[in-house]
Amino acid sequence: MDLGITGKVALITGGSAGIGLAAAKSLAREGCHVCVSARNPERLAEAIVELQEYGTTVHGILADVEDPGSAARVVAETREVLGPADILVANAGGPPVGRFTDMSLDDWDVAIQRNLLGTVRLIRAVLPDMVGREWGRIVTVTSSSVREAIDGLALSNATRSAVAGVVRSLAREVGSKGVLINNVLPGPIDTDRLRSFSTPEGLKERAARVPVGRIGRPQEVGDVIAFLASERASFVTGASLLVDGGSAHVIA
Repeated sequence: MDLGITGKVALITGGSAGIGLAAAKSLAREGCHVCVSARNPERLAEAIVELQEYGTTVHGILADVEDPGSAARVVAETREVLGPADILVANAGGPPVGRFTDMSLDDWDVAIQRNLLGTVRLIRAVLPDMVGREWGRIVTVTSSSVREAIDGLALSNATRSAVAGVVRSLAREVGSKGVLINNVLPGPIDTDRLRSFSTPEGLKERAARVPVGRIGRPQEVGDVIAFLASERASFVTGASLLVDGGSAHVIA
């Protein structure tokens, strides 16, 4: 299936590893020119090399979405090097892990800056160009915690749900202007973050609870993101789409 996005410019934050890199690869495979931003210079350099294999133009920007000034800078540099962003994939690492009673107000500030305001600032920065061209795709990457709270992830439960509210609100405001915005809700995906707070035994137990019988692969989320960013998803907006192997429908 031709997704109809060959030659489009895609900006992916958190694009040096995990789901962000997988999304960048899926979009590059469909012919998009991609700009990836990330905090880690070594990983960013490695990601650029991997993405260049797809034959489209690739640019990398060292940036941290928690920094209030980074969104405007990243969007402006993307415009200068590749052209205005047609597609934004707003992806960031998860907030600190822990129960509500374990979290300090500083932890809350990190989560809000990284996982809510970072996304809001990116959207505000790309939106004028998209509205001006009457075409744009925005995909936010949150978590299945939007649909069902996950124990021990109090900050994620709160901030990811807030992003979903932003998506629903903005979809109603800009759909008639040719800009579509959707939210992807990954479940258990084989990323560094999942492995960081899971033992090998815990991962096996988690996989056993997934109806399809395994942990998901980042590329499986990346391909969903590419679809939502495409012409083929032209009547999909304001949606929060689970990519979790059916996990959210399991009654514990």
